[in-house]
Amino acid sequence: MGAARLSFRRMPDVGFYKLCGSGTGEGFTPKPNTAVWAILATWPDATTARHHLNTAPVFQRWRARAAESWTILLEPTSARGKWAGVEPFMPTDTPNMGPIVALTRASMRASRFLRFWRRVPDISAVIGQDPNVLFKIGIGEVPLLHQVTFSIWPDAASMAHFARGDGPHGRAIAAVRAENWFSEELYARFRIVDNWGSWNGKRPLDLKDAA
Repeated sequence: MGAARLSFRRMPDVGFYKLCGSGTGEGFTPKPNTAVWAILATWPDATTARHHLNTAPVFQRWRARAAESWTILLEPTSARGKWAGVEPFMPTDTPNMGPIVALTRASMRASRFLRFWRRVPDISAVIGQDPNVLFKIGIGEVPLLHQVTFSIWPDAASMAHFARGDGPHGRAIAAVRAENWFSEELYARFRIVDNWGSWNGKRPLDLKDAA
C-alpha cells in the first residue's frame, strides 16, 4: 500500500487519489481487514480512466496479487465538503436514472472517536439487514480517525430513509451535529457508468441495472 503511493505520484492524468484499508465484516468495525484494500482515484474522463486502469503497472501488480478484484467507474452528481482540504469531485448535471452510490468521508476529532465507535455496531447491524442496500463497505486512510463509507442504493428514497430515519444512523447524525464530532466532512453521490470484476465470487451490480 505504501509503495503504491509512489506510483500514483508519477502517474499522468490522475487527479485526486486515496489508498484505503477496510474493517472486518462489512468494513464497519475498527478492527482492520488486511485482506481487502481500496483505491479511489479521479480522472478527467471515462476513457482516460479505463486506459490507466487497464495499463498502469500499479493496477496490474495489484490485480496479479489479488484473489479477486472489483472496479466501479462513477460520475459525481453532487458533492459538498472537503477531503484533506480539497474538493475532489466535480459534479455533472447528468441525470441519474439508476442506482445511487453514496460516499461519506469524515475526519474525527480525537476527543470524539470513542463516542462515534460506540454507535457503529448498531448502524452496521441496521445497514446489514436493510434489503434495499445493494452494496456497502467501510474503508479508511487511518484507522479510527479517518473513515469512509461507500454504499449503493436502488434510489434516493431508500437511501434517505436509512440515513435520516429514526434509527441508529439518524440518531448518530444528530449527535454529530450537536456535539461537533468531525473536523472535516465530505458527502458525495454518484451515478454508475460501468463496473467489472467480482466481489465474493459475484458481481454486485448487473450492468443493465446501472444503465
